[in-house]
Amino acid sequence: MISNSAAWIEAPFADLVVRPSPVPTPGPGQVVVQVRAVAVNPLDAIIQSNGRLMYRWLDYPVVLGEDVAGVVVAVGEGVHRFAAGDRLVAYATGLEKGRDHVSGGGFQHLVAVDEALAAPIPDHVAFEDAVVLPLALSTAAAALFETSQLGLDHTRLDDIRLDQDRTADDEVVVVWGGSTSVGGNAVQLARAAGYRVITTASPQHHGTMQTLGAEAVFDYRADDVVASVVAATRGARVVGVVAIAVGSAEPCVEIAAKTGARRVALTSPSVSFYDQPRRPGLAWSRVSLMARLVWSNVALQARCLRHGVRARFVWGSAIATSDVGPSVWSRYLPRALAEGRHQLLPRPQVVGTDLGALQGALDTLRGGVSAQKLVVSLPEMSGPLGDTTQVP
Repeated sequence: MISNSAAWIEAPFADLVVRPSPVPTPGPGQVVVQVRAVAVNPLDAIIQSNGRLMYRWLDYPVVLGEDVAGVVVAVGEGVHRFAAGDRLVAYATGLEKGRDHVSGGGFQHLVAVDEALAAPIPDHVAFEDAVVLPLALSTAAAALFETSQLGLDHTRLDDIRLDQDRTADDEVVVVWGGSTSVGGNAVQLARAAGYRVITTASPQHHGTMQTLGAEAVFDYRADDVVASVVAATRGARVVGVVAIAVGSAEPCVEIAAKTGARRVALTSPSVSFYDQPRRPGLAWSRVSLMARLVWSNVALQARCLRHGVRARFVWGSAIATSDVGPSVWSRYLPRALAEGRHQLLPRPQVVGTDLGALQGALDTLRGGVSAQKLVVSLPEMSGPLGDTTQVP
């Protein structure tokens, strides 16, 4: 009989602790997945590092984790795309407001996920390779296609016969930070919807960006990078700019102002939330961080107002309640993965084979990881589902 365990965060700032967890019961439109690979994200590290500063609605103890890949073991009412035994990759949204913060968290052996935010994994693709996708893909999709962000046409993704050389009326999307997890997916999604893409990345990643479909790539550290991006648009209509990574907002607003773009999607704050102690209480670094955050955002919005640009922060889970989620996860991704048209980037770095490795992965992530996704593999379990009694 399969029982469950999770890597819990018992209280704000606390280390993860592995202990038993209730076996999830799938609700309508949900499937329960036996997790075979889980990835860590900056979001997990930020929540652990900042206590209740973010995600104030979390009632501890909770289970973190958004990126899961594994095998379906149970399906809920109304599920039609999956059956027990299917291999899938999914975006676990348990941390979001109004969700089950225990059964929906990815850092456990058994997790309940929405069918609409899951896609089948081709037989030749390893769980560890597929699990790099969920949060990064969803954040990229929200930045590009949500009406509150760039508002691009996601229905073009449904045209699986799309010729990658076709452009959408010569419209350009700029992605600042193409070699990041979100950036690589944003480049691919924008191209799959028929838009020209210009991006930035370190020189060693320029070849990869071109493989993904970017027509021009520039070193984000170059003094003339903004001018180079603007020149590369060749006067075409720039439909929006996606700003990824700390420090990207200001140059992206400048690019928007100089190209006539009206929207910038911000996927990262202007300061690093890691720049403070992981403990409660008053600290100068925390006060300084908040002051810099407030000031930088005020200055950025003043610049946007001056140039007629709208810059908003992206919430990746927005696609869970809009048409964008099914368009990307249910219609585009399954065939794109089966045909190898959507590349699984960045490459996974497997850092452990049990839930106990997750805390070390978060600590490593805080120290800085470039063009890699930290992944933990989990063993296969067999037998029927166990007791669903709640575990405190």
